[in-house]
Amino acid sequence: MTSAAVPEAPPRPTIPIVAVPPLREAGQASAAGPPETFYAVHEKIYPRAVRGWFVTWRWLLVWGTQLIFYGLPWVRWNGHPILLFDLEARKFYVGDLILWPQDIFLLTLLLIAAALSLFMFTAIAGRLWCGYACPQTVYTELFLWIERAIQGDRHEQMRLDKGPHTLERVFKKTATHAFWIVISLWTGLTFVAYFTPIRQLVPEIWNVQLGPWESFWILFYGLATYGNAGFMREQVCKYMCPYARFQSAMLDKDSLTITYDVKRGEPRGSRSRHADQLALGLGDCVNCGVCVEVCPTGIDIRQGLQYECIGCAACVDGCNQIMDRMGYARGLIRYTTERALAEGFHTAGIVRRIVRPRVVIYALLLCGLLGGIAFSIGEREPIKVDVMRDRSVLARTIELANGSGAIENVYQLQVMNQDAKAHRFQISARGIPDLSIEVSGEPAAAADRFDLAPASSRQIPISVRVPEEHSKPGLVHIMLQISALDDPKMTTSEPTVFLIPAELAHEEVR
Repeated sequence: MTSAAVPEAPPRPTIPIVAVPPLREAGQASAAGPPETFYAVHEKIYPRAVRGWFVTWRWLLVWGTQLIFYGLPWVRWNGHPILLFDLEARKFYVGDLILWPQDIFLLTLLLIAAALSLFMFTAIAGRLWCGYACPQTVYTELFLWIERAIQGDRHEQMRLDKGPHTLERVFKKTATHAFWIVISLWTGLTFVAYFTPIRQLVPEIWNVQLGPWESFWILFYGLATYGNAGFMREQVCKYMCPYARFQSAMLDKDSLTITYDVKRGEPRGSRSRHADQLALGLGDCVNCGVCVEVCPTGIDIRQGLQYECIGCAACVDGCNQIMDRMGYARGLIRYTTERALAEGFHTAGIVRRIVRPRVVIYALLLCGLLGGIAFSIGEREPIKVDVMRDRSVLARTIELANGSGAIENVYQLQVMNQDAKAHRFQISARGIPDLSIEVSGEPAAAADRFDLAPASSRQIPISVRVPEEHSKPGLVHIMLQISALDDPKMTTSEPTVFLIPAELAHEEVR
């Protein structure tokens, strides 16, 4: 019997020994190249000036929003600024409307409505707010305009920055920053003017009497404007703004976005104006790079929709200019939807798909909120009263002028006139026969009346009296009514109780 041959074990694979370079600290140069860093070095973006339909609209909104922002603090309405947030007095003036701390729910509803409108317009046409009305976009455009006016367009600015420190460079840079600082400080002053009247701020600045808080916020807001619009610019939109991160959750296949038409543009390539692109096998994109040069965030829209895109449509205007020069149809880069590109339909099909469930829900919620705000303001009582009993004296007997006795309760009324006009009010009471009221400090001829200045509150002590013959021991519910003598609609009622102790009640009533 022969034993089976035992197979030989396979050879063990050899592991090559690789020399491991010694560890080095971050930033230390290696023999093969430049130092390693954890962060990419920021490169300044020089957006190229462009003209077109969307640029015109953007500038109209820039000047319109700034005219409102800088102009409103100077507009007066019934003796006060038309829009003023007086935090010290805890009053907000919006035209004739005066809001108090207890009206904070209106501000909450307004903020929710603003968020819903942002969601709705994003679902319809992408980042319209970012591209046309966001303060970061607006002030960046203003600062870029000043920079181009002093230093020249894209290529002149790049030449100036890369060149030596000549007198021309020092002068242009100094002039640019001087204008930036003036606009920033004026912006900070205007911001503070919404909390302290500007007609009070300007004389205080001129006389060097500005308070510490006003000084802090003017400098703080001015510095924020100077830094964000002059230096950070696209970095605020790309890294600091949360809207860029969650905008994709509000977009769908029927949302209008700035899109490069790949089917029409590819393959891209340069050619002369009179060349036959079909013979060359090229698309409409001439690979000129204008869409990248005009972009304020420095992206290439031909790589698809990116979160850095703020929807300003500068690339649309820039590309259309090139298409006009080449004699091609406009719209290689345009506002369109993902579904429109895939299915090949045009404007009519896009418009038909604007009304869809998501947009309808946003619109209904927005209309409901705005309607609720309007109803709350319309039904808002211009006068508010809080009734507090005087705890030091619950009830007491007094002798009236005619010699008869009466039981008196004392109350403190906190009356708030929310109207923009002064009024004279009258107090009356019901619930017990022959109730009488006397306002402390008022003459006997008008003991039940008092005056209240516009947009003010006042604590008013009153005495409510009932003749002894009508008194019945216990707590009796009464109603206090406060009415404006010059406006019957300004009327409010507040319930309270009138205390008649058993030992003070009339003997016959017992």
